[in-house]
Amino acid sequence: MEIQPVSPQGSSIPTKIFYPQQTVRCSGPAAFRNQLARDIACLLDVDDDVTSWSCLSEALRYGGEVYFPDLLVERESCRTLIQADNRCEGAPTWLIEAAHLAGFEIQILARPDLPDVRLRNAKDLLRYARYEVALDDRVRLLAALEEHGTLTVAECLSVFRNVPPIPGLASLVLARIVAIDLDDALIAPETIVRRYRG
Repeated sequence: MEIQPVSPQGSSIPTKIFYPQQTVRCSGPAAFRNQLARDIACLLDVDDDVTSWSCLSEALRYGGEVYFPDLLVERESCRTLIQADNRCEGAPTWLIEAAHLAGFEIQILARPDLPDVRLRNAKDLLRYARYEVALDDRVRLLAALEEHGTLTVAECLSVFRNVPPIPGLASLVLARIVAIDLDDALIAPETIVRRYRG
């Protein structure tokens, strides 16, 4: 489905909706130019340093031209613009210079820059971003982790009584209540779960 978000200056930016649609730390509408930009945003939702991100929200100007980079990322230490380097949709050549003049860090990311395993795990988790975990389920899991230090995914499943176990666990990972390793392998029964220590 194609939509046309309108920039603050009134010009439309061609975007589409890409999957997964759920987000956790997006402020504003989640609409993207391409799948690469969406995949980068998936990784932002599981990046512990990111407090929030937004799509096509910051205008860069150079001469008489205006361009909206794909993502604006808010971290405790800085604000960074990210442009997806999708070969068939070229960004202006002046983008990096304009970002620096405006006081932003900027990253240009291409498909090979994205970590495959982490991206697949992020997409798997985000399917369940709309689930809410009841207090008793959350407390049971945290109490078990306090007692044992760590548990496997398989061992965690029995504590959930009010929400399906996998969506419940995924929701707690996305909420930064518990943590799992997303980089070494795809999430599996033997994946280790621990309390999140931010």
